[in-house]
Amino acid sequence: MAKKEKDVVSQTFHAMVESADRKFGRVRDLPLYGRAQQNHYFQKVFKAYMRLWKYQQENRSKLVDSGLNRWEIGEIASRIGQLYFNQYMRSSEARFLVEAYVFYEAILERKYFDARGSGKPKVDVGVRFKELRFYARFLLVALIFNKVDMVRLLAERFKGLVDDSMTNFRETNFKEWKLVVQEIFRFMEVGTVFTNVRPLRYCALFDSHPASRPYLARFHARKIVKFRDALLTSYHRKEVKFAELTLDTYRMMQCLEWEPSGSFYQRRPVESVYQKHPVESNENGTVIDHSGAVSGLIDINLAADLTDPTLPPNPRKAVLYRPSVTRLLAVMATICEELPPETIMLIYLSASGNAAHSNLSQAGSSGGSRKSSKDKVVSGVYGEDKSSAPESHCNGKRESSDYYDNYLWLGPRGYGGSNALYPGDIIPFTRRPLFLIIDSDSSHAFKVLHGAERGEPAALLLSPLKPAFKNLSAVDTSHCGSQFTFFLTAPLPAFCQMVGLTSADSDMDFYNDAEEILSIAFSEWEVILCTSKGLDLVWAQVLSDPFLRRLILRFIFCRSVLSFFCPLEDEQYLPICLPHLPNSVSARSEVVQSAVFRLANHLKVADCFQFDDT
Repeated sequence: MAKKEKDVVSQTFHAMVESADRKFGRVRDLPLYGRAQQNHYFQKVFKAYMRLWKYQQENRSKLVDSGLNRWEIGEIASRIGQLYFNQYMRSSEARFLVEAYVFYEAILERKYFDARGSGKPKVDVGVRFKELRFYARFLLVALIFNKVDMVRLLAERFKGLVDDSMTNFRETNFKEWKLVVQEIFRFMEVGTVFTNVRPLRYCALFDSHPASRPYLARFHARKIVKFRDALLTSYHRKEVKFAELTLDTYRMMQCLEWEPSGSFYQRRPVESVYQKHPVESNENGTVIDHSGAVSGLIDINLAADLTDPTLPPNPRKAVLYRPSVTRLLAVMATICEELPPETIMLIYLSASGNAAHSNLSQAGSSGGSRKSSKDKVVSGVYGEDKSSAPESHCNGKRESSDYYDNYLWLGPRGYGGSNALYPGDIIPFTRRPLFLIIDSDSSHAFKVLHGAERGEPAALLLSPLKPAFKNLSAVDTSHCGSQFTFFLTAPLPAFCQMVGLTSADSDMDFYNDAEEILSIAFSEWEVILCTSKGLDLVWAQVLSDPFLRRLILRFIFCRSVLSFFCPLEDEQYLPICLPHLPNSVSARSEVVQSAVFRLANHLKVADCFQFDDT
């Protein structure tokens, strides 16, 4: 009778696993963009896994007697973590990212996939693959959550696991996993530079300026639009990436989120958080309570410590990895169609252009070294020879071909055709308010969109056609990501990279003083923008939004820095904004120039610039 009862429990458990897995597959295949109602799907699969988890806890001894393995428990917990992460990617709600992190850390702590933790002498190769997938997923969550110490720990363990697998499972090919290891270490090398200084996310401590708050509070435009949706994508050969997250999109998606309280300044060391927050534990470790609440599944109160209910919601972000042109346009159309009234959509496109396929040689970097053929400036498709495309509309009169002369290249290689995204392809979407950021060596071709909109004037931030560095030979342009995106997401590190400074060149106090110079400047520029009578409505209607305002301020900084860094203000080294911002914050206006001069002087790199009489 007892054996029959155990068999029934085991059969019921495995039937519940299959049912939950089927529901999970349907949720996993749902698109990660758009505002279509998908919550009921999420709730359905979530309840299925909660019932499964509760059932295995209530019948743990019978299931263990029937052959239940620890990795099977870990697989359930891992699926719940995946659910949370997928929901974060759909909604950009920080609480889902926190919950995913907590689940994955619990799995790591309890060593569910580790054969040594189960007492078995050898792990099955199938379980090893599950363990590798768990590490890869946890690494992605920790990376997005900016848990730098945990990322380093996971990367080292992941590398050791892959090496061990290649030694002990010689008949199995682990080449792809070796590439994943190389990806994460390459990403860490570039993506975590200066990360201990301040977060990329919007942090009230750094990005909210007390002196300008009264002006922002009083600011009012004839029309105000809210920022609720963003589409982010990059497509470059040899670009730094991990999984389906490229360095450029990582920086931009971080830049468009609020910094959860506690996660940066109350960062815990990589140790067992469960020593501080004890939980119930039995043979296989209990990770989840049975309250059924979506938040607080792991009874350690960590989610409460790392989220701030007073923060506004993050804008939704559709992050596309190397999309085809047709998919990009389809997603763009879906988001525009579902865009609520009086809202604006941000579109960020980072890709090489048709100019990238030219073999014309260009002069060197900057700072008086332009004539050196050795130091060539590289942009767009990192690591390839490139040149800029000439403007196709110089006389103010546009031909229809102007919209289809130059393009962004969304493909592995080749010219034109189905992989080319033309400026004219964007025009239909200008029926709704757009905040468009183009980072490419063909970005200036998109100037034709200004004045060609079909309903709403678009805000355009267009990158330089070439990046500029003091010493290009010291910068691996195939690994450092886009310079323009770096300026928009981390202006001081981008400035330091440009002039050849590293985080080891100065102590924290010295670096923090530089941040203070920049913060004071941004505060002054906010006041100027808020009080300017000549501010175009396109900019005025988004100035109240903290994310978009911060991008505008950083653009002003980037444009001025490059203006003084690059002799003769060569347009191919300068970014462009359309409509134009007021002259009071132009690249060489007194208030902007003085801030750049103070920063360069403080960092002892003023000799890299050609300032006017200051």
